[in-house]
Amino acid sequence: MRPRDLSEFVGQEHVIGAGRVLRKAIEAGQLPSMILWGPPGTGKTTLAAIAAKQAKARFVHLSAVSSGVADLRRVIEESRKLRGLTEQRTVMFIDEIHRFNKAQQDVVLPYVENGDVILLGATTENPSFEVNSALLSRSRVYVLKPLTEDEVRRIVRSALSDEERGLAGRAKLSAEAEDALVAVSNGDARVALNALELAHDATGGDREITLGDIREAMQRRSLLYDRAGDQHYDTISAFIKSVRGSDPDASLYWLMRMIDAGEDPMFIARRIVILAGEDVGLADPQALVIATAAQQATHLIGFPEGYFPLAEATVYLALAPKSDSLKRGLGEVQKDLDETRADPVPLHLRNAATPLMKSFGYGKDYKYAHDFEGHVAPDETYLPDVLRDRRYYVPTELGAEAELKRRLEALRRSVPGAGRARTGDTSGSPRSSD
Repeated sequence: MRPRDLSEFVGQEHVIGAGRVLRKAIEAGQLPSMILWGPPGTGKTTLAAIAAKQAKARFVHLSAVSSGVADLRRVIEESRKLRGLTEQRTVMFIDEIHRFNKAQQDVVLPYVENGDVILLGATTENPSFEVNSALLSRSRVYVLKPLTEDEVRRIVRSALSDEERGLAGRAKLSAEAEDALVAVSNGDARVALNALELAHDATGGDREITLGDIREAMQRRSLLYDRAGDQHYDTISAFIKSVRGSDPDASLYWLMRMIDAGEDPMFIARRIVILAGEDVGLADPQALVIATAAQQATHLIGFPEGYFPLAEATVYLALAPKSDSLKRGLGEVQKDLDETRADPVPLHLRNAATPLMKSFGYGKDYKYAHDFEGHVAPDETYLPDVLRDRRYYVPTELGAEAELKRRLEALRRSVPGAGRARTGDTSGSPRSSD
């Protein structure tokens, strides 16, 4: 059922719809070297084959999983000879091009540049990270999207009505079975067609394919997830943003998406601990305690029971008051570390461990905080002189941090000069004074 031309191709209207630049190029037979980036089953290989056919070019299909430099050189040499004898060009299609290392990709580069081959690469991973920048600069990147449910439905119905290549006259699909097949295919036409074929084979072609047949054929939903790829990073990003955005429902959904796809539970647990410190912070100090306990519990009991401490911590963090004051403060500290000189530790803060050190003034005039009322030494300073007025930690009014803010303001009032602001614009900035 693989489409033979653009009229049979379903989906990707944003790339090859009527009037689109790529469609015009394919129809005109003027192919640029390009990278097709998208999830499985969205038509990358098919589109490359159609494009080569329309351009009357020789089409050579290589897989980066099983091909090496010798295969690349062989195809390139053949294409150069063919072009010299007949002027026919060669489309070298490299499936899963992200699996080629830098040296392998470099082999292709000069021949793409001088036009000896037209490179069509397919990848499920972000080419910005996986394809050499030099090769990317000589190629156009087209993003293919997962097929919609309507598009998958069209493909399924086409297979059921096609007498030459499909199952016309040999298979019928109940409405609820069709709905299930479309839904669990996750926008992957290959998954849908394979499941349809398997379900048909299971029935022997002598009865209607039911919902139970589809469920048996699918076994489980085809999850677009790779623990080392884009889906890994995209899904954890969605999880983090959902917790940060205080949405417990979305947080639980993305949590279970990762768990169901086989993500490392300790990776999830580590991210939860980071979230507690980075996004909840001192607005709810208990969040870090719960997150750390969830990490330890998950490590102790494993899965599937480990779902529960992770879910508990996820919901707690999502509903906790949020503060990024620590993150902002650390950012300001890092900026000063980068932009100011690293002055020596002030003498009064140094420990006079030997008589010689004491003679040099180590520890001189240091005020021991516990000797004073409220256990705060008046007029004592702890930063280098050049940074003595810096304010890195600026608490919010949210949750438990509101009480910390009141205490900090009281402490700064008790120390003369402690409320002075940094120079420059401090409006709304973590650098502003109390």
